Amino acid sequence: MNTSGGHTLSDVSLDITVECMDERGIRHEIDTVLGYRSSDPFAVAMTFVTSDGNLVWTFGRDLLARGTESPVGDGDVHVAPAIGLSGRAMVSIELSSPDGHLVLMARASDIHDFLARSVAVVAPGTESDYFDVDMLISQVLAS
Repeated sequence: MNTSGGHTLSDVSLDITVECMDERGIRHEIDTVLGYRSSDPFAVAMTFVTSDGNLVWTFGRDLLARGTESPVGDGDVHVAPAIGLSGRAMVSIELSSPDGHLVLMARASDIHDFLARSVAVVAPGTESDYFDVDMLISQVLAS
């Protein structure tokens, strides 16, 4: 899922730089913020900080974690371990939408650091203890 907007309050927030290549093969660096909130315990937010405003992609924390070990994903987000041009361990994050397709490379150490911080807030398997079903229902009914 992707949404536009500003930063959200996070229990865990980590500024990272991701790399991507455009259709001409030119490498670009994009400032990005990974965020995790215990109030939305199954998801991570990846906020791309741009001069036109922030763009936020939200996807499963479990997808990101599993993707550091082996290729995973279905739909608009795919994650897989990778090796960068310098031989450094990376994580490939592939995002697709009707507007386009983007393959990002993040340092594996940054992703592991972020995931470790999120696990310190909400341990895997305990997410439902933090999930507010009543709030979700009220948000859906308000839409």
